[in-house]
Amino acid sequence: MKKKVAKFKKEIVCVLAIMITYIITSIGVAPYNNAARAIAYNYGDRGNIVLEIQRRLKAWGYYDGDLDAIYGYRTYTGVRSFQAKHGLAVDGIAGDRTLNALGINAGQYAANQASTTNNSNPGKYTTNNQDVMLLARAINGEARGEPYEGQVAVGAVILNRTRDSRFPSTIAGVVYQPGAFTAVVDGQIHANMEQNSINAARDALNGWDPSGGAVYYFNPATSTNKWIWSRPLIKVIGKHRFCR
Repeated sequence: MKKKVAKFKKEIVCVLAIMITYIITSIGVAPYNNAARAIAYNYGDRGNIVLEIQRRLKAWGYYDGDLDAIYGYRTYTGVRSFQAKHGLAVDGIAGDRTLNALGINAGQYAANQASTTNNSNPGKYTTNNQDVMLLARAINGEARGEPYEGQVAVGAVILNRTRDSRFPSTIAGVVYQPGAFTAVVDGQIHANMEQNSINAARDALNGWDPSGGAVYYFNPATSTNKWIWSRPLIKVIGKHRFCR
């Protein structure tokens, strides 16, 4: 009888030890599990990274909904369309590979959430965003003094180029492509920044394209490039002609 009691006590001790180990392990590992899950965004998720997903999808023509930071049906279908176009698994989930293809560093955006968005208006970005600032500098150097619509149109041309296989696929690549923009050549890209240029960059990134899909523009009064006149004209805004 004593042996049975002793054996039973040993079994109880073993069970308790296993339970305690499981609880301690779960507590220790849980934060890492949460971190792993945080890099995949799916239907119903909200927040700064969802907003950035929407912004990039909208800029590239995969999303036509509001920039509301809510991963709804339109965001889901936009992600699926983007995935299909870029050879990714078409599941509507913005995981590591999809975020990388979109050019989004989820860890960076999560860490800087407070500084990269204005909480009272989730569609409004602060000047800490590198894409906004580089695009704003290009607009500022190229179209300072032009009508606001024309400034946004210049930003839209840069974004349109990132989606055209004839040009680099990033904003930085397009802006700094050798000889592409006078403002880079003559240093005007470093001129004192005007608030209108920042606003125009935000509007262009949020999907407004007054250029009508143009990938070229020029000022006929100052241009010395004869070839540019051969490009089909879309519209004239201010001093600039916007062309295909």
